[in-house]
Amino acid sequence: MALNPKLSNTGANASADAVTVLLNNGYLRIYDGAQPTDADTAIGAQVLLAELRWNATAFGAAVAGVATANAITADASANATGTATWFRALQSNGTTVLFDGTVGTATTDIVFNTVSFVSGANVSVTAFTYTQSKT
Repeated sequence: MALNPKLSNTGANASADAVTVLLNNGYLRIYDGAQPTDADTAIGAQVLLAELRWNATAFGAAVAGVATANAITADASANATGTATWFRALQSNGTTVLFDGTVGTATTDIVFNTVSFVSGANVSVTAFTYTQSKT
């Protein structure tokens, strides 16, 4: 018989909450270049464009496996000029990686009005959700 686990809402909520609580006071780093194969892959030549901070309580409780971020502290002065393509979410120690995702102007994990970042400019995220799939 094939393996085919499916989470209940309770299970999906518990999983999402377990991940997102680890982001309390953590970092949201935006990069250019190719997104690594997975979140365990070291960053290579990609350039850090901006670094934002998760709130002390980064996310509210998940509902149906979806956790919505509380306010994310903007980067008042972007680190570099470039085209944003992906992000990495880290714990408050700044080194423990939790997950990566895509950045763009539509249908990506983080949507910006522009992905052309300019060194010294303000970078902010107005909304972010983390979803734990039930399948």
